[in-house]
Amino acid sequence: MKITDLKCTILGENPVIRITTDEGIDGYGQAENSKPYLRPHVLFYKPYILGADPTNVESVMLRIRNMGGFKPWGSAVSAIEMALWDIAGKAAGVPVYKLLGGKVRDTVRVYNGGVRFPMGGHSPQDYADNMVKMKASPEKFSIIKQPVGFHSAMPHQVPDFTFGEVRETRFHSTRGLLTERGLKHVVACVEAMKSVLGDEVGLALDCGPGWMVPDAIRLAKALEHLHIMWLEDLLTGDYTPYVNADVYREATRSSSTPIHTGEQIYLRQNFKELIEKHAVNIIGPDPADIGGLAELKWVAEYADLHGILMAPHGVFDGLIGLAGLVQVCATLPANFIAFEYPIARPDWWYSIIEGLPNPIVENGQIRVWDTPGLGVRFNIEAAKRYLPEGDEDFFD
Repeated sequence: MKITDLKCTILGENPVIRITTDEGIDGYGQAENSKPYLRPHVLFYKPYILGADPTNVESVMLRIRNMGGFKPWGSAVSAIEMALWDIAGKAAGVPVYKLLGGKVRDTVRVYNGGVRFPMGGHSPQDYADNMVKMKASPEKFSIIKQPVGFHSAMPHQVPDFTFGEVRETRFHSTRGLLTERGLKHVVACVEAMKSVLGDEVGLALDCGPGWMVPDAIRLAKALEHLHIMWLEDLLTGDYTPYVNADVYREATRSSSTPIHTGEQIYLRQNFKELIEKHAVNIIGPDPADIGGLAELKWVAEYADLHGILMAPHGVFDGLIGLAGLVQVCATLPANFIAFEYPIARPDWWYSIIEGLPNPIVENGQIRVWDTPGLGVRFNIEAAKRYLPEGDEDFFD
């Protein structure tokens, strides 16, 4: 079998790739819906993989892996890797999890990062009210993640939240020491959320990046009595092109509140220091950024050897990314907690993808399916209606 083409289109908000072969088997991958600009970057890799056998996934990846980078530039490589596994599974007639070592669980726990309800404001009561809605969501999530601090509107909405400059630009560029008022506000909002969730539902906090080490330590200690699932990306994180393991280690060793990071990190080599130094308690690579499914599994197993837990990111990965997450997380060791549940954007994605369970999530879990490849497929006639101008031949 040989690769004959690599295509990329933007369906709604998601870059979607299709790899075709000379035996009529194709495979699909998907990048995060926040990255429609990736199309030319995906196509850059086309000459490097044409003619290769897609079922030799690692061999193909060795051709392109060194040309990716930290989020967002590992996304194209990651989407290609998922599409290769899709082909390999279809060619063998087995689900991808069989090719990744086989499943160790029949259902995979997810945490709520994607099912959102509008915030009425940013007071503690507003956060409590929002948790009431999330707790009542039909998916019955056992873990809910909520943005606070620099990953939220708090710096803009709470007067004198930080001594640092509050920037209006994207990609979390605000960074600085919190005022006493700012820190107290965060703690009060977390306490209000936990008053709703109690010990029935775990609460994880998406915090930054942007915190300084003293504030990270103060926050972690102040929340110890609340049994928070984790504090995510306090120091570095989304779109940060470095790791800072030594700095994270200082915060992690100062409190019993679990510290989490990793969504932007590309490749196993860049998790090595975090894991070996025990710089965090939990890592959260995104399969759409780390370099794909096999890369995520490798890192999970290495983390398990060091007592580090695993809670993969994935909120923007779409429905094909969701399928990839289910397949790989079914194979992970016992350090796996849950992965972040992505929803489709726009909603019409649910009408063009077939093969997902209905409902997708029950009691906070997704049942692992046994369809070959990633196990999802396009309703091509329905999907064609949403192809952008110039990509009418994407499915041909």
